[in-house]
Amino acid sequence: MKLINFTLLLFIIATVSCSRQNIRNNTSEAKPNVVLVITDDQGYGDLGAHGNTIIQTPNLDAFHAESYHLTDFHVGPTCAPTRSALMTGRDANSTGVWHTIGGWSLLREDEKTMADMFSEAGYATGGFGKWHMGDNYPFRPEYRGFQHTVMHGGGGVQQTPDFWNNTYFDDVYFNNGKPVQYKGYCTDVFFDEAISFIKDNKNKPFFCYIASNAPHGPFNVPVSYYDLYKDLSADVLQDTQKRFYGMITNVDENFGKLRKTLKELQVADNTILIFMTDNGTAAGQYYNKKTKKSTGFNAGMRGHKGSQYEGGHRVPFFIHWKNGNIYQSTDINELTGVVDVLPTLAELCGISLPKNHKELAGESIVPMLKNPDTTNERMLITDSQRIQVPEKWRGSAVMQQKWRLIDGKELYNLEKDKGQRNNLADKFPEKVTEMRSFYEKWWKKVSVDFEKEIYFKVGLDIENPIALTCHDIHAANGNQPWNQIAIRNGDLGKGYWCLDIKKSGKYKVSLRRYPIESDLNINATIPAITKKELPGLDRELPIGKNLQYSKASVKIGEIYREVSVSDTDKSADFIMELPSGKTKMNANFYKDEHLKNVAYYVYIEKL
Repeated sequence: MKLINFTLLLFIIATVSCSRQNIRNNTSEAKPNVVLVITDDQGYGDLGAHGNTIIQTPNLDAFHAESYHLTDFHVGPTCAPTRSALMTGRDANSTGVWHTIGGWSLLREDEKTMADMFSEAGYATGGFGKWHMGDNYPFRPEYRGFQHTVMHGGGGVQQTPDFWNNTYFDDVYFNNGKPVQYKGYCTDVFFDEAISFIKDNKNKPFFCYIASNAPHGPFNVPVSYYDLYKDLSADVLQDTQKRFYGMITNVDENFGKLRKTLKELQVADNTILIFMTDNGTAAGQYYNKKTKKSTGFNAGMRGHKGSQYEGGHRVPFFIHWKNGNIYQSTDINELTGVVDVLPTLAELCGISLPKNHKELAGESIVPMLKNPDTTNERMLITDSQRIQVPEKWRGSAVMQQKWRLIDGKELYNLEKDKGQRNNLADKFPEKVTEMRSFYEKWWKKVSVDFEKEIYFKVGLDIENPIALTCHDIHAANGNQPWNQIAIRNGDLGKGYWCLDIKKSGKYKVSLRRYPIESDLNINATIPAITKKELPGLDRELPIGKNLQYSKASVKIGEIYREVSVSDTDKSADFIMELPSGKTKMNANFYKDEHLKNVAYYVYIEKL
């Protein structure tokens, strides 16, 4: 009997060992598909599976029960930097993307992406939802390895580069760069388009990137999802949080529909399915200064979106691949980061990194997937710059195991102080010195190109005319009117665009108050879009003000021109002979000699 029990024990050990060892790089012909879902502004605590007892996320909770979880996984504190690190496996600051606007959300042309990697390996590649790393050639996703895309412009629906008057409902999105009208709520549209892509490519390996703009603000949501939370008192959830939670529940429903489709198509077992988010919560927790009470849930962490504290950059990461034996609820508790995703997928799929890829900042976590008890003492760094030229230590967190060095001077141990309230820097000066030393070496590496500006290419057949918006002007102190509410309000902006004029010759430069698709006059007054028209709006789109412009000017290099503006003009047009080369452009409207404002939209055409 003892011999039988011993034999049974050996069999169990061998089975477990075999299961873990089967998590490997795939070198067979049947390459796994990859579906990567990333939501926008959803934090670690905005899931039922992470202890939130209010939010309704049944599909994601069920997925959590069938996946491996990186419980100490970190991204950037804001969205575009996270996406650049995800796509390249490199530190965001090295890629030119350390801001969300201001000319520093453009992925440098020589960076290679995850989509490049999969495309080169023979995969069908599709991207749906949010890109946020450039809206012009060569920055757009169609030029970065994606063969099929349906995406909005800028960093979110209703931002300045997005199609005019998009509201999240029945919007115009860019299908392979061309505007197309869609019916339905934004998240539903992006998941539906992704599902169509999967159906079209089910018989070959595919990489499907679903990047919802939800639950990023404005918190526009179908009324039925808001109604799930509307009766909760203000002591439980604020109204904005009810909308935010409703948007997440809608994402959850679409995630369930995605999983159902993968099963129906019989591709679920050989599909690596990932769910993650891009930064800490934007609205999942609200602190009332008067009552000194919080509503919502942030898993006990300090900080939200944009913060260098844990709640700003620790996010969910769930991965499931049944054929790779990654399908049982398992925690991996060691430090990992967004830069690890690309090399991990390369190893799991048995494919090479993109051609001419630069030095990786991340590392494959396949050893952890094989043995979740694997430990490491690596250090990782995240920061939030959001300025024109990054500053050392600004909004930074150096991380090692459960140690956190904040801004180079505050030291916390999360094992004993999850909320980061007890600064231990004076008690552990050696640890501070060690982590500061690592940061110094990191900074020297990532800061090489900080002042190397990124240029828009002008005069090429592939994009002529080129459309530029004030979302991407270089300006200090946040002088970029980055969303369409700011455009309607007539917010003041100032700054310049970096141009690389590829061919000398005659150009038409057109300055507009409203984008070309609006067909509006410069001095038009346009009506608001109200909640009566769209009950799902978080906030109404205000009246578009008549700014009473009388003059416009443009300066490209040393060439300066002015024209007068009348009430019947839709654009202020300039015909200019421009030399080839890199230069800077200023474009402005004037009400009078004392009021100058940036041109919100500029179109440059090679004649």
